[in-house]
Amino acid sequence: MSGHGHVDPSNKKVALLIAILALVLAFSETLGKGAQTAALSYNIEASNLWNFFQAKTIRSAVLRTASEAIEVEMLDVTRAETKEAMKKRIADWKTNIARYDSEPETQEGRKELSARAKAAESRRDRSLAAYHHYELASAAVQIAIVLASAEIITGVALLTWIAAGLGLIGIAFCGLAFFAPTAVHLF
Repeated sequence: MSGHGHVDPSNKKVALLIAILALVLAFSETLGKGAQTAALSYNIEASNLWNFFQAKTIRSAVLRTASEAIEVEMLDVTRAETKEAMKKRIADWKTNIARYDSEPETQEGRKELSARAKAAESRRDRSLAAYHHYELASAAVQIAIVLASAEIITGVALLTWIAAGLGLIGIAFCGLAFFAPTAVHLF
């Protein structure tokens, strides 16, 4: 400010730059937090689906072992009714084993659970990539705000140009995070 209460016009431009940088920072922080929350949710979803997959695998293994054991026992059985009951039990277990492997109508067979878990992992990975880009954007913009503020105090115009450049880098990382988070892998 000059002695007559007038604001230096270059300071107005720097203040406007700082306001724009603060806006970009608000967006990158908010979108980054959303991406982080989504990644955590997708990770939990994938974990739950893999746990369900494992439970189906265990059930299938137990039934397979039981049916094999009864098939061996049937070799010593001579009574026709007992043999038929054992065959029916084995057939029921094999039906359940097949259902545990694939159940398209409920999407809860092992094949469907595996596909759903992999899809959740893919969404998690995309959200994590976006989160990392938003974090880089936030860091660039925060540094830009500090440099622009320092220009007001020091009058070194180069700081404004560096701040503007970092602001553009921040905007680029926000755009990358929003539109193509997996296009560039930095981490």
